[in-house]
Amino acid sequence: MRHLYRCPLRWSDMDVYGHVNNVVFLRYLEEARIDFLFRPDQQFQRGSVVARHEIDYKRQLVHRHEPVDVELWVTEIRAASFTLAYEVKDGETVYARASTVIVPFDFDAQRPRRLTPDEREFLEKFQDDAAHGEGGAVAA
Repeated sequence: MRHLYRCPLRWSDMDVYGHVNNVVFLRYLEEARIDFLFRPDQQFQRGSVVARHEIDYKRQLVHRHEPVDVELWVTEIRAASFTLAYEVKDGETVYARASTVIVPFDFDAQRPRRLTPDEREFLEKFQDDAAHGEGGAVAA
């Protein structure tokens, strides 16, 4: 299963050529990640930090008034980290593919922590579509 975030485009996202600036794509990923992780029905309110981002730009996204879709899913779950994958797209048109490594973090102790059983269970619901034979995005 994939999480779907409908990301609004803003005038300030544009570069001088009227395209969405490449740096802004990282903010789109952040918005989708926050929408996915910080919901009342799961446990990530304890905290997490980004350890790594990778992004591949596929084509230019021209600014418009309609939102762009950001699909997000889990590709790897480890004891003390997990990896999210994303596609920024409209239908079959993909503007960017990306991944983010997230580390659960204990802000009181100022150190990384292991995933809780509840966090792992939540992430497993969104694990790699291809590996589980599932398809389609589910909006929250």
